[in-house]
Amino acid sequence: MADLPAIAEILDEAARTANAVAQISETTPLTSDDAYRVQALSLERRYARGERRVGVKMGLTSRAKMAQVGVDDVVWGRLTSAMRIEEGGHLSRAAFVHPRIEPEIAFLMKAPLSGEVSAMEALAAVEAVAPALEVIDSRYHDFRFDLGDVIADNASSAGFVIGPPAPVSHDIANLGMVLTVNGHVAETGSSAAIMGHPLRALVAAARMVATAGEELRPGDIVLAGAATAAVPLMPGQAIALQVEGLGAVAVNIGD
Repeated sequence: MADLPAIAEILDEAARTANAVAQISETTPLTSDDAYRVQALSLERRYARGERRVGVKMGLTSRAKMAQVGVDDVVWGRLTSAMRIEEGGHLSRAAFVHPRIEPEIAFLMKAPLSGEVSAMEALAAVEAVAPALEVIDSRYHDFRFDLGDVIADNASSAGFVIGPPAPVSHDIANLGMVLTVNGHVAETGSSAAIMGHPLRALVAAARMVATAGEELRPGDIVLAGAATAAVPLMPGQAIALQVEGLGAVAVNIGD
């Protein structure tokens, strides 16, 4: 049987020290259940160092990404207090292995939510929505992984930036999203690329956290998933996301 605590330690150290490791699947293929257990064990190590769980992120939320990895469901990971990056602030490129950034929609929760819920029930638990950026950073060599690898690696989540909140009444079904690097357009897309509607990602988040005995709590942040392809990060970049009707969010990349 796989030594799940040992795998969790390897991935935690890879993230903590920004050093790439071999894909776990090369020697120990993981089922989804085992991979989520590794993820939980890895996060427990972070909590022991003083980090707090502040929300969750959804991944593989576009049909194209599901097909690319060969799955028919989304994946999820945990967000911690140490992963939060100040809006308009700086992040150090050296703190990551090979980071990329994605444009997203974020939900801020005002009520608990878990299990099988409808879109209406999910929306009723939301306090606000906001433009967001997620920094992803696979801890594996060459950014290569299978499904078990990526789940165990906290769904590649590494950091996040949340923009100013907007009222939950705002229609987010099909918002234009423009990601720029140093003022030049790098990616354009729509919030509809997130499972057809970002709210579906929140419904999926409630269902999936329940399988781990957790819930979305008041104050939690839920990242709905990427609306476009990810952009590699390099020192000196100024990254900005403009979301139609919601506003903007930005971050600067240091050495």
